[in-house]
Amino acid sequence: MTDDDIPADMIPDDDLPLHRSPLDRVIDRLPRVRLLPLTFVAVGVAAAWGLWTHAPLRNVPNGQVGVRMNRLTGDSSVVRAGTAFVFPGLQDLRLYDLHEQVFHPTDSTSAAGPAPFQSVEGLSIGVDVTAHYALDPAHVATIARDLPADVNGEVVAPAVRGVIYRVFTRYTVREIFSSRRAEIQQVIEGELRPKLAADGIVLRDVQIGKVDLPADYKQGMEALLAEELASEKMRFTLELKDKEVKQAELEAEADKVKREKAAEAAGQEQIIAAKAQEEAMAHVLPFKQKQILQRQLEAEADKASRIKTAEGTAEARRIEAAGEADSRNKLADAEVYRLDKVGKSTSEQMAREGELITRHPLLIQKTMADKLSDKIQVIIAPPPANGGFIGSTLLGSRDAATRATTTAKAGDTDTDAANAPQENAQ
Repeated sequence: MTDDDIPADMIPDDDLPLHRSPLDRVIDRLPRVRLLPLTFVAVGVAAAWGLWTHAPLRNVPNGQVGVRMNRLTGDSSVVRAGTAFVFPGLQDLRLYDLHEQVFHPTDSTSAAGPAPFQSVEGLSIGVDVTAHYALDPAHVATIARDLPADVNGEVVAPAVRGVIYRVFTRYTVREIFSSRRAEIQQVIEGELRPKLAADGIVLRDVQIGKVDLPADYKQGMEALLAEELASEKMRFTLELKDKEVKQAELEAEADKVKREKAAEAAGQEQIIAAKAQEEAMAHVLPFKQKQILQRQLEAEADKASRIKTAEGTAEARRIEAAGEADSRNKLADAEVYRLDKVGKSTSEQMAREGELITRHPLLIQKTMADKLSDKIQVIIAPPPANGGFIGSTLLGSRDAATRATTTAKAGDTDTDAANAPQENAQ
């Protein structure tokens, strides 16, 4: 009989193995009948704790997919969005996001950062690179079986960094910065897409943003850009001058053509005007000839009319002259007849006055007083000595008075004879 066959309660304490713990020793001392309920209780508590910490029902959110893996056989099954049963301890559930994800290496955005990119010149540059990718739902099981759990950090990041580092070393800083950026982006996408597709990852696109240049290179680039801008400005200035010269030549040529066309048009216009004038003269000359003939006829008619008018005027004047001469002859005859009558009447009157004065001599004094009365208002004279007329001393003797009277009468007669033709004419 060995020690293992002896019950534990029958073994003294000193004989127990020294390597056993105090708890084991206490349990060994307990009766075996009491150990069975405690064992079931412990198992139940452990199962409850396992169910609490590892629930068999797991939720798969929308936009994600789960891969349920068997730890014993290594089999896997894809679980869509919803609730899935996972046997605790036997199965494991991994969740994968099917939405588009972004890989953005922030440590490579600065030229002085911890992980800058390198150009073909060996210069460190910082490039803001963003890669958009998504997991292929058809290869999720393969991803869960073959790839690490952290796909972004352990699969995508190394692949993207390796391709970008390799591609950037083929180009210069200037090409990466400006001239060939789109080409570089296409090359990165072309090399990175099949590499990620082999692992069940679909690459959407790669975006290249800001490029951070080294400080020394940036200063040299600014100086170079300034020189290029100056040369570009000079080139544009020369091109502008060349265009201005060509423009002046074209304007001169256009002006020349314009003047030639204007001269041709003017010559053609003169030719047309000459032809029109010639055609007009063909109609104008007969009209002018008719006008000349009409004017000649009008002149001859005017001449004949003037001749007739002159002849009529002359005839009228002859008639008027004959009438005037006849009238003057008649007037002369009448004047002669009047003078004859006047002379006869004057003679008869003088005869009568002589007889009257002879009978009445004082009429001479009265007549003289009447003649002088309108010119002399007062006459002072001494009375005559012989008691005669007061004006005898002024007029002289009787004979003188008689002669004066006769002379006055003769003068009056001549005056009346001179005024008689005028009165007759009136």
